[in-house]
Amino acid sequence: MDTEKYHRMKDLPAEHLLGTGTAMCSGCGGLEALHQAYDVLGSKNIFVNAAGCMTMLSVYPLTPFKGSWLYTAMASSPAGAQGVRDALDILIEQDRLPAHEDLNVITLTGDGSASGIGMSATSSAIERGLDFLYICYDNEGYGNTGQQYSASTPHGARTATSKGGEGFSGDKKDLFAIWAAHGPAYMATVIGSEPLDLAQKMETASKIKGPKLIIAFSPCPTGWDYDPAETVTIGKLAVKTGIWPLKEYQDGRVVHTRNPGKKRVPVEEYLRLQGRFRHLFEPRTNTEMLQDIQSRVDNYWAAVE
Repeated sequence: MDTEKYHRMKDLPAEHLLGTGTAMCSGCGGLEALHQAYDVLGSKNIFVNAAGCMTMLSVYPLTPFKGSWLYTAMASSPAGAQGVRDALDILIEQDRLPAHEDLNVITLTGDGSASGIGMSATSSAIERGLDFLYICYDNEGYGNTGQQYSASTPHGARTATSKGGEGFSGDKKDLFAIWAAHGPAYMATVIGSEPLDLAQKMETASKIKGPKLIIAFSPCPTGWDYDPAETVTIGKLAVKTGIWPLKEYQDGRVVHTRNPGKKRVPVEEYLRLQGRFRHLFEPRTNTEMLQDIQSRVDNYWAAVE
């Protein structure tokens, strides 16, 4: 970045720097959720960011938020968060950092890191009881490198590496259940199109010590092939169809914070808006696959109800 631009920008409020000088995609659902989370968490944070889409946010010497920004390899952001948290604790213990100036340690990764490459580091961090907040923006693929399928890609979706007639043949990994099995202090699913629910969960997480984990469903115009103006619509449909359950885990219990009920919107309305599912409707409707996807959602909510 040139010196003149730096001096023009260095004193701007954090909200004016969000995405400044970056190559983030229009309509990014992950950025929508992250911006809302920051509004609740405030500015006293250190973001430990694994390689991924959000790597595009920070352009040296600026970060998109007040506070600090640390990059790590895709597999190791929870380990990096441990080092940062330990360093802060030592500084406070040695009276080199006043306790009131302590910072929140926030891990930020995509679903490729959270559900695959970085899972072992996350498991170990939870096991150690690390006091950190982990935010995973789940855009259901490796979005920063061309939307290859990840362990979070849903059944039937086409990606850069699953282009067959019926799309991805696997199933979306249940990251929430895997993390819950570790017994973290708090965990929740959120989405930017439901800002009140997101804000309430971030507020809850901010008051708890120990491992806090948030999975933010993140509609991706580039990877999912839809008009960026439709991000909020698609997000709301993800909740209304039951595709994305909004829930939280605390004290060993899972509670759903939104229940679409028995009059859920058919999943077909959600799928039709996305080019990654176009093959289910053109050149002919794949009724069998659509029914299969619908039944998976119905079976989930039948178990809840």
